[in-house]
Amino acid sequence: MSQTQATFGFQDVDPREKPGMVRAVFDSVARRYDLMNDLMSGGVHRLWKDAAAARMNAQPGELIIDCAGGTGDMAHRFARMARAAKARRGGADARIVIVDYNAEMVAAGRNRGGAPEIAWSVGDAQNLPLPDAVADAYCISFGLRNVTDIARALREARRVLKPGGRFLCLEFSRPTTEALARLYDAYSFKVIPAIGARVANDRASYQYLVESIRRFPDQETLAGMMREAGFSRVSVTNFSGGVAALHQGWAV
Repeated sequence: MSQTQATFGFQDVDPREKPGMVRAVFDSVARRYDLMNDLMSGGVHRLWKDAAAARMNAQPGELIIDCAGGTGDMAHRFARMARAAKARRGGADARIVIVDYNAEMVAAGRNRGGAPEIAWSVGDAQNLPLPDAVADAYCISFGLRNVTDIARALREARRVLKPGGRFLCLEFSRPTTEALARLYDAYSFKVIPAIGARVANDRASYQYLVESIRRFPDQETLAGMMREAGFSRVSVTNFSGGVAALHQGWAV
């Protein structure tokens, strides 16, 4: 893919057009997004998110950026974890800032109810409305594949993190065996769009979500991009045989 193109599912599009196209997808799926995640993954996405939150290990007094935070699944996990740590040993409240490009997703999250530690904002992962070196931790969960320029989003994450701040990316990735890859492909392309059509009356958006996973960098490629963006001690943890992966690194 040339620098003059961006991916939108299996299409290559003008980078200027992708944000609006992605926004339209999430405008469409926002109201049923959490239900659809449960149906598509059989609830397993919750276990992946629990594992990512445990790795984050949110602490009292920290500022955590939940980028592409959508309806707040991860932010609520971080808030509960930091609150439990505060109850054990004291300290200030954690602050969790959700930044999501899509106003409909943010509205859906707010309508679910919030926590006092959580603040919501509409913003771009490639141009975060935050000063340099302000955050103790940054997480992006199932959102990095939707940005126009992944490398730029990684550099922005590094910019807003303090030296030594931790970065986590939870994202769909590549199955680690051919047998699992074949099974996953069959399920993804035949079942998920059909579920989208039946439950959300929106086959096209879920077809895009499946295709966007296939165009996303594999585990090692993304790890290399993180190192280029200024992260050290980069590690990868595969979940469900590589169907999802958690990438972790530290700002240097």
